[in-house]
Amino acid sequence: MAERCKQVLKSFVQSMYDEGILDLQFAQLQALQDESNPSFVTDVIKLFIQDAGKIIMELNRYLSARVVDFQGMFSYVHQLKGSSSSIGAQLVRDACDELRQACDANYKEGCIRALNKINNEYQRLRAKFHTIIQLEETILSYSGRGR
Repeated sequence: MAERCKQVLKSFVQSMYDEGILDLQFAQLQALQDESNPSFVTDVIKLFIQDAGKIIMELNRYLSARVVDFQGMFSYVHQLKGSSSSIGAQLVRDACDELRQACDANYKEGCIRALNKINNEYQRLRAKFHTIIQLEETILSYSGRGR
């Protein structure tokens, strides 16, 4: 059963590459997982989901202010882009570029559109990452660890 789950996981991740959701940075992340740290990928994904969610909330807070602090937003955009790049979240990273450009131009409407795109891509990615987590945890349970 573990082999079947591994094949499902491999196909699922490949579909994310095919859709442009992930880039090959995610494969490099997967390559770091081994017997000594079998939950590495799920741990990194969980951390990304948590951190990115907090950053997106902060960006929403900035844009809901009457006067937008574009400079203040910049560090959050940079942080989200960096963590997205590290995990291979290509579409979220690309949307961060759009938000950064809108911030540079002090263009609130552009920022709102870009942040909506970030949020949509993040929600889509988060749902797919939850599937990866479930598959990884199923594989881990079949490996006999923790018994």
